[in-house]
Amino acid sequence: MPRIRRPAPDKVKATLESLLFVAQEPVELAVLARSVHLKEEEVEEALDSLAEDCRQRGVRILRSGDLVQMATAPEAARYVENFLNMDHHQRLSTAGLETLAIIAYKQPITRAGIEAVRGVNSDGAVATLLARDLIEEVGRAHTPGRAVLFGSTVRFLEHFGLERPEDLPPLPDDDVSTREDQP
Repeated sequence: MPRIRRPAPDKVKATLESLLFVAQEPVELAVLARSVHLKEEEVEEALDSLAEDCRQRGVRILRSGDLVQMATAPEAARYVENFLNMDHHQRLSTAGLETLAIIAYKQPITRAGIEAVRGVNSDGAVATLLARDLIEEVGRAHTPGRAVLFGSTVRFLEHFGLERPEDLPPLPDDDVSTREDQP
């Protein structure tokens, strides 16, 4: 088998697009870089350019931390669901939506942090969001007890038509002091 070399500079975006197209799940940036024999910074630059190109087409490049995934454009979702005979009428409860919003805007956040904002137990809502792959464990707090830290997933971005968590609309009273600084 011949040794695989890095793609020609004018083929990097197309090569990355091909890899993301066949990937069954989000791919780590480092894995993409190794696959095409490029530095992560070069892949990052190519992905940014590819994401810009895709905004004019029926797919998007989603980014969450160091994970990258290709997904259908949000404006095509109902047509794709119809084509695949999917019925996504299961709506999240108010508690689920509240919990998801808290996690999305304050990530990473612990269950105690969520409950401090909501004022009620959030075990059920967190379990539902985990089961629907809208949130995930992203680490452990550096505090006694090492509580689980939750963050949003690539599936969350896909569901809400976002490319990155930073694309969330600003909160009316959003300022830096409202975000939890948890390592």
